[in-house]
Amino acid sequence: MHTSRNLAYAGLLLGMAVAQLDGLVLTAALPSIGADLGARTGLVAVTAAGLLTLTVATPLHGRLGDLHGRRLSFALSVVVFAAASAWCAAAPDLGSLVAARALQGLGGSGLVVAAMSALGELFDRDELLRRQGRQTAVFAAATLGGPSLGGLLAAGPGWRWIFLVNLPLCGAALVLGLRGLPAKPKRGKEKFDVPGSVLLAVAGAAVVALGTVDALARSPLWTPSLLGSAVAAGFLFVRRQRRTPSPLISPKVFADAVLKRAVVVNGLAGAALYGTFTYVALVAASGAGAAGTGLLLVAMTAGQLVLSTSFAALARRHPDMTAWGRFGCLLGTAGLAAIAVAAALGGTPWLLAPGLFAMGAAFAVCTSAYTVLGQTRADRALLGVTLGSLTFARQAGGLAGAAVFGWLALATTGGLAAPGLTVVFAVAAVTMLVAWLTSPAVTSAEAVSSSS
Repeated sequence: MHTSRNLAYAGLLLGMAVAQLDGLVLTAALPSIGADLGARTGLVAVTAAGLLTLTVATPLHGRLGDLHGRRLSFALSVVVFAAASAWCAAAPDLGSLVAARALQGLGGSGLVVAAMSALGELFDRDELLRRQGRQTAVFAAATLGGPSLGGLLAAGPGWRWIFLVNLPLCGAALVLGLRGLPAKPKRGKEKFDVPGSVLLAVAGAAVVALGTVDALARSPLWTPSLLGSAVAAGFLFVRRQRRTPSPLISPKVFADAVLKRAVVVNGLAGAALYGTFTYVALVAASGAGAAGTGLLLVAMTAGQLVLSTSFAALARRHPDMTAWGRFGCLLGTAGLAAIAVAAALGGTPWLLAPGLFAMGAAFAVCTSAYTVLGQTRADRALLGVTLGSLTFARQAGGLAGAAVFGWLALATTGGLAAPGLTVVFAVAAVTMLVAWLTSPAVTSAEAVSSSS
């Protein structure tokens, strides 16, 4: 059993790494794709299509895994991702590539959610914390090597190899992951909530559109229309979840005050940290120029790596995940505030570098702490739904934050020069402070133990 669990762990980790690596590799190859397909405009749709389905499908995969088991959920996600990768590699034009990327996002979200849920079933809290170091190493390699790999493949054999290399990796993940993964749970015949899924897709699509397409986020017609659609669909979705006997996101998840607050904090932290990604390079470039921007951004990656490694080692001795979550929120608040001041001073590197380090550290701590909290605290029957909700809140918050921060900068200063960037990071720091004030607090060890 121990060997099969280790094989399953290797497959799950490989699947998550492939899903993360895909977007990073693609970004570096976009210019080559545009030149080869003769697409001077519309390249943003290549990334937006995958991001749309990746975000919207996250809670759906969680529920499917709860109903039909992690083994089937993971296997289907790998197959869909591999098929979509082959389609991307063979795409004859931009429209076909966009459609293939949408399908790829659907499979990618399943890889992440099924893996996180399966890990929560395979291992207890202490073992999850012991394995955090290995997960950090894999994700760090993907983060640091992804853009370089994309550039090398695009300049060498061609951008289509970006997608072809996924095929053997998916094959290995499938073979390894099927060994030891939990099979179908034994419970009554519950139905998948199709109407609820449609409502969630509408609300999520509206948020993603606002967060990824500048023209929509700043349009006097589309902005209120999309906001209205998101609010209306969200209201109807919540109403249905309270009334249907087989909800997509069970209200039982939010009956737990700790998990309910964790979902809210993930949304706020996603808005403050993920939502400011777009603007970080602008601040760095204002103070260091093109040559020094890359070096400054390394500080953010370094913060992520240092705190991820420290978390994996220290959390075994200090296992209160809610305390770690609050610590991450404070780190994020300090880092974003420092970046706001640096932006106001013209991108001062001596202040910007520690701010970026703290921002990267906050990413690592918040993501790790609340993932482990969900894995160990959630009801086993609702494990996928819980982790899907945490992930969806973080992703949707990031997309909404990107749109809102950009709109605030334009509305208050008329652009993304130093004053506008100061507004962006100041508001993000306040948002992170609200996340800290909202973050759950438990004092007993039993309060964060598994409910199984």
